[in-house]
Amino acid sequence: MDIDFVDPRSVDGWDAVLRAAGDRSFFHTAAWASVLSDAYGFKPLYQVKDGGPGSGLVMPMMEVRSPLTGSRGVSLPFSDHCTPCASESRYVEQARAKALAYGRKAGWKFIEWRDGGLSDAERPPHEVYYTHRISLESPEDDLFAGLKETNRRNVRKARREGVTVTFDPSGESLEAFCRLNDLTRRRHGLPPQPLRFFKNVHKHILAKGLGIVALARQNGGIIAASVYFLFAREALFKYGASDHSRQGIRPGNLLMWEAIRWLKANGFSHLDLGRTEPENEGLLRYKRAWGGVEGTFDYHRYSFRTGSYVKAPRRVRPSRLKRVIGSAPLPLLRVMGGLLYRHVG
Repeated sequence: MDIDFVDPRSVDGWDAVLRAAGDRSFFHTAAWASVLSDAYGFKPLYQVKDGGPGSGLVMPMMEVRSPLTGSRGVSLPFSDHCTPCASESRYVEQARAKALAYGRKAGWKFIEWRDGGLSDAERPPHEVYYTHRISLESPEDDLFAGLKETNRRNVRKARREGVTVTFDPSGESLEAFCRLNDLTRRRHGLPPQPLRFFKNVHKHILAKGLGIVALARQNGGIIAASVYFLFAREALFKYGASDHSRQGIRPGNLLMWEAIRWLKANGFSHLDLGRTEPENEGLLRYKRAWGGVEGTFDYHRYSFRTGSYVKAPRRVRPSRLKRVIGSAPLPLLRVMGGLLYRHVG
């Protein structure tokens, strides 16, 4: 039994094999690997057994090399979770050992696994996030009844205010999302992702039927937008943005509900709402209102300096920095995003 490092972009039919395997997620795809590698220059180091993604092991990883933040392995950058898929648990442990050996030789600072399957006394989680997963198998009326009452009221309010929702994978729709995303990221004290990232999202994901953009309109103007990634029968809510001045009419609530309806009608069985930091109480309330199953997910970080798995220090909100970013002009923030994100994956 051989475990090899491969670049999924060079393996013919990688995504088709993953889809047939049935237990892989969108983050395991060659499409996502192409986005991360082409946008940020990360090096794919995916481990497979006996040469292929359907052979009993897939452990995605990318090498992030940065003169600012150091070199490390991450499974995977900018991904909510990425659990290794293996027919036997021993393959995962063998792959981890091989990744650690590679990292030592390559001079990495650490390896971060976003898989949730490592926690024990000797391997504590580095960070813990909440997850929310909505089953779409029930009848639509039951799904709506499963929403919190405030959420149902917000959906009805947006409809009364004339908000409508459409779904489109085109580059024009993604550009509309990006315009709102710039404003939303600034409001949250973060620079927006670089335009080249979203160009690669369109090229490798939307244009290949692996994603959709949902747009909420009122009086002809786009006031909220979200991006969903699609793989097999699973959907992932990846990005959301809105016009804050229209928040009072609750377009985001209608947008999510219509996405649930659209996904159900198109044969998807589940919607993953992604990760949420425990301290982000507002986002937690929003995600809990959709009637999904809440869980937690562990990230694990092995430090080559200490030779052990390490816990993250308590997160402190950089309020002053966020205020500075929140008042900065968008052109400057776009430059910042273009320069910084390849260093922080």
